[in-house]
Amino acid sequence: MNLNKKAIAVKNLPFKFSLNNIFLILNILFIVACGQKQESIVSEMELSAALSPSSDTIPLSPGNVRDVLTDYAKNHPDSIAVISTRHGNIKVRLYKDTPLHRANFVRLTKSGFYNQGEFYRVVKGFAIQGGDSDNRTMKQTVYKIPQEFNRKYIHKKGALAMARYGDEQNPDKESSSHNFYIVQGEPVPLHEIRAWEEKHGIKYTPEEVKLYQTIGGEPSLDTEYTVFGEVIEGLDVVDKIANEPVDASSWPRQSVLHTIKMVE
Repeated sequence: MNLNKKAIAVKNLPFKFSLNNIFLILNILFIVACGQKQESIVSEMELSAALSPSSDTIPLSPGNVRDVLTDYAKNHPDSIAVISTRHGNIKVRLYKDTPLHRANFVRLTKSGFYNQGEFYRVVKGFAIQGGDSDNRTMKQTVYKIPQEFNRKYIHKKGALAMARYGDEQNPDKESSSHNFYIVQGEPVPLHEIRAWEEKHGIKYTPEEVKLYQTIGGEPSLDTEYTVFGEVIEGLDVVDKIANEPVDASSWPRQSVLHTIKMVE
């Protein structure tokens, strides 16, 4: 197995640009920037002027993102969301011990931001990526989420994580403000698991090895992107989306729009 080839392939999938606002969509996993457009061109999120400033309404920026999301997390304990698509619903649980990522996802969901999104990148056997759309009218500010790597969470099938820029321009591995992905993955042979352990400098538990060998996942992404949740219902829907016919850029030929709501 060529470890570098797989890692490089992940890091060089192209961006998607909005026709109206030129939103940055990282590749991730699909997920990373290859030096194309910069996030500085993203416009400020349109927030209700009628509300008093609070962690719900203050536009996020590199200077305040940690404090605002920390405050938001305290006031919004939500942790279960439903992602609805034409293929059905995907229910996800957000981890409480990745508070900044959980708060950001909840905040965008409650603002309606994700109701203008779609799964715009699909790589069968790897992952499906969503969060943005060419038809988006709602805008948001320029910020990244500080990484919250947690050794407890691996890129097993159904893992929910955030996209990000590549290491050269993002050495701290901070996450995208809004582009997320769900791992589909495939069963991983033991020798590949051991190779990724060596590359990432980690040791998988017997339970984690079993997960990768049975339900599958993508160990190449461990310690590189923040996993902040997992699918608890609807893995079959993830598979259906992953099976969508795509063009040469891995964009589904028929849009897979999504809406997201918090349910608990």
